[in-house]
Amino acid sequence: VLPFPSQVVYNRVGKCGSRTVVLLLRILSEKHGFNLVTSDIHNKTRLTKNEQMELIKNISTAEQPYLFTRHVHFLNFSRFGGDQPVYINIIRDPVNRFLSNYFFRRFGDWRGEQNHMIRTPSMRQEERYLDINVCILENYPECSNPRLFYIIPYFCGQHPRCREPGEWALERAKLNVNENFLLVGILEELEDVLLLLERFLPHYFKDVLSIYKNPEHRKLGNLTVTVKKTVPSPEAIQILYQRMRYEYEFYYYVKEQFHLLKRKFGLKSRIRKPRPRPEFFIPSPLETEEPIDDEEEDDEKWLEDIYKR
Repeated sequence: VLPFPSQVVYNRVGKCGSRTVVLLLRILSEKHGFNLVTSDIHNKTRLTKNEQMELIKNISTAEQPYLFTRHVHFLNFSRFGGDQPVYINIIRDPVNRFLSNYFFRRFGDWRGEQNHMIRTPSMRQEERYLDINVCILENYPECSNPRLFYIIPYFCGQHPRCREPGEWALERAKLNVNENFLLVGILEELEDVLLLLERFLPHYFKDVLSIYKNPEHRKLGNLTVTVKKTVPSPEAIQILYQRMRYEYEFYYYVKEQFHLLKRKFGLKSRIRKPRPRPEFFIPSPLETEEPIDDEEEDDEKWLEDIYKR
């Protein structure tokens, strides 16, 4: 029997499938009897030292076993004398994430035609209907750094330098992924992410894949799809790609680690040569084939080591 982590934190990255996962977690918490602790704060990812202490105190005193989820940059519980929880997260192609957020802020999703008006009521009409190519090519603040440096701080943490695009934040984010996260998955391979979560954290995620594939759940999931997306010009995409070079270095690092993990547990990934720039809005099939025939390693020992960190 594997150790049972009673404290799990999903510091979910915006527009990386987190609403889909939270829908699943609501079902799973009732099914398996764990405490799902969510936050209504969606736009405060960076915290002062006092705010960090207060949040960690509130999380740590929640009824266990709990899974806490919020859009918040990585919190170091041990720095404030707390027990470090098991961290999980999911990321996606950085440009796709940015574009999804760009149009979601303006036009919302299928949950309601006026959803975007409720979410961003103060947005001026000229800003709401600003052409994405104009935003990128004319270097509007929303489409340039540091706004594009978004994913890495979720893993780097609360240090001020984590917000500055550069090698320091990138390397610290990689270090935290290795030392503090049980799993960082790739949204483009969500079913494999769910398979591994079910394997690693069965007390929380048992049967998650069957629930996810249920037609009724798919109907709910479709309500969170961003509407009115358009594809920027190749020139604009190339500029974004260059501006987000640190985000892509991190994304490819996490993707490589995720594929190594999949291989360790018998899920095969196709290896593709890097393209000059990523493809956009073209759904790719799950890169999973029949289990490979490599000799099995001591999977249980590996998981025990992770849980003890």
